[in-house]
Amino acid sequence: MQTRLKAVDSLVPIGRGQRELIIGDRQTGKTDIAIDTILNQKQMNSRATSESETLYCVYVAIGQKRSTVAQLVQILSSGNALEYSILVAATASDPAPLQFLAPYSRCAMGNIFGIMECTH
Repeated sequence: MQTRLKAVDSLVPIGRGQRELIIGDRQTGKTDIAIDTILNQKQMNSRATSESETLYCVYVAIGQKRSTVAQLVQILSSGNALEYSILVAATASDPAPLQFLAPYSRCAMGNIFGIMECTH
């Protein structure tokens, strides 16, 4: 998986099936890094010769505003990234238990892709 950010790709190479947590202060570009990485996977997926080589992305938005999540969906759909992406959202207006469960549901979805890859 290539992020196209030299600092990230050289220091923290991201492998298939690996889970990455991006944390940091407000307004530091965490979402931008994740969205750019998801959008860059379109080039990688266009070179895939089989379904097992296709890379799927699962993004979890926890505690963000609904309008921000809607903007993310718009960006991903305009880049045709929703073909290989899943967006899990537990917004700021959702109850705390749903926000707590969001990362676990993301892991379950990611594991399904791993199981599908093993059976092909």
